[in-house]
Amino acid sequence: MLWPFNHFRKPRTPLRGTIEAIYGMIVTQAREPLFYRDFGVPDTVNGRFDLLLVHLWLVLRRLKSVEEGVALSQGLFDYFCNDMDDNLREMGVGDLTVPKRMQAFGEAFYGRTAAYDLALTEGREALAQAMCKNILNGENIEKARLLAAYAEAAMEALDGLDETTLVSGSVSFPSPEKAGAQQ
Repeated sequence: MLWPFNHFRKPRTPLRGTIEAIYGMIVTQAREPLFYRDFGVPDTVNGRFDLLLVHLWLVLRRLKSVEEGVALSQGLFDYFCNDMDDNLREMGVGDLTVPKRMQAFGEAFYGRTAAYDLALTEGREALAQAMCKNILNGENIEKARLLAAYAEAAMEALDGLDETTLVSGSVSFPSPEKAGAQQ
């Protein structure tokens, strides 16, 4: 028998498990205490959000070169949006305010990823400047250089993964500690 409320459940797509695994990896890495302790990322809602965006950008950037990348990228972005919506509601943000906040999140995502993409064409110092502005509130360029070195190491690690490993969701980021030491 079909229950009349089945249409309220989120559909299970073949990529859903992969999307959940990749997003979980992104969130886990963005919560790494080293970023907040040694890299100068503010341990605030905004600092955590910005670090989450960096890791999402890194993965989405890599997925552009994969056959299933478009579907995975869209699914990952949708999952991120749903997560942000859920977090806002858990924090007690009212129903009328959530859409405005979600629009601000979208603008932040697109603005930051555009800045990081542009900076990549100009080199590590430009990436450090963009990260300093967006993540470190324009303060501490030395710490931003650590973040840029880490981002480059993460890009290299993600670029080194074969397509099968990437789309399986069993990927991981490099240690921020090792990337900072390589700077």
